[in-house]
Amino acid sequence: MKRRTFLFALTAAAVVPAMAQTRPMKIGVIGSGRIGSTLGGLWLKAGHEVMFSDRDPEQAKRVASELGARARTGAPREAVAFGDAVLIAVPYGALPAVKQEIGEQLKGKVVIDPNNPVPSRDGELGAQAKEKGAAVSTAAILSGARLVRSFNSWGYQTMAREANRSAPRMAMPVAADDAEALKVGLQLVRDAGFDPVPAGSLAASKAYDLGSPVSGKVMSAEEMRKALSLR
Repeated sequence: MKRRTFLFALTAAAVVPAMAQTRPMKIGVIGSGRIGSTLGGLWLKAGHEVMFSDRDPEQAKRVASELGARARTGAPREAVAFGDAVLIAVPYGALPAVKQEIGEQLKGKVVIDPNNPVPSRDGELGAQAKEKGAAVSTAAILSGARLVRSFNSWGYQTMAREANRSAPRMAMPVAADDAEALKVGLQLVRDAGFDPVPAGSLAASKAYDLGSPVSGKVMSAEEMRKALSLR
């Protein structure tokens, strides 16, 4: 499914949005590319409000205009201030710049992290993060943020296609070191149309980093727990 076609489908669905299981949240999105726009659109469909930001403000405006009235745009600082939770979806090598711009604002915030280090693109930072594990490396960069690792090993087309499918829903592992942040992450995964699977700590999330045995595979929650050796 082409990205623009998917955004159009989400716009149509938003006329009668699926209701979130909890109170509607405000979600800031840093990076309005394929992952950011896809997940933001799914959360809008669930009844949440989303503010999109991007290094190219026109990109954020295009995405928001295609997704309807509850989608808005702002600068990164505005998106962080707006959000009860923040999705950061940028090339891994851009995370230090994100820290420089909004790192202080992110302290104490629940931050959803789908970002994958790719050494050929992200250089030494990417190589080190791939070796150590992406989530613990991101947590070190964005120190003080309440990081939740999820949505990282599946492409936007897979998530667009599989979201809100008939049971069994597609499983999505979720990891965090902060118990309250984990609850938020589990709910946002559920509201995006997936079956959340608690997967332990940020360090443990290396088991489902990009390139892992489960990466890109569509599984039920039971299959995912078995694949990750979870109880």
